[in-house]
Amino acid sequence: MLAFSSGELVDFALAIFLILIGVGFAWVSFRLGETLQRLSSFIRGTQDEVLPVINKVGTTLDHVNAQMEKVDQITDSAVDAADSADTAVRAVSLAITRPIQKVTGLVAGLVFGVSDFKVHRSWRSAVDAAKTAAAAREQELGEELRADTA
Repeated sequence: MLAFSSGELVDFALAIFLILIGVGFAWVSFRLGETLQRLSSFIRGTQDEVLPVINKVGTTLDHVNAQMEKVDQITDSAVDAADSADTAVRAVSLAITRPIQKVTGLVAGLVFGVSDFKVHRSWRSAVDAAKTAAAAREQELGEELRADTA
């Protein structure tokens, strides 16, 4: 009486197969649940540790930005001071340059005029040589000064 027909045997095999599938599915679901629980715990712990660090980093960046603004103001002040010094030096240079050109021209004119007077014994020739030498020396000094500032 234990004889089974082939249809009953297939039904019995199918029932065992479905029970094994159900048990396997339950086991996989249980393991997946454990993994998700560990993952959730890990994320919670990470959140508890990382969020304060992120807040501290944000505060630190705010302080660094405030200090950078101060440094920016300092560098702006230094640039303004350098510009002011440059302007002052240029003003003094311009104020001194022209009189120095005139004095060097006068000295050059006197030297050439006296030399010409000794050679030619002509007052008019000496004056012309002095004027020419003075103008040449003033122009030469002006070119030298322009070359130095360029």
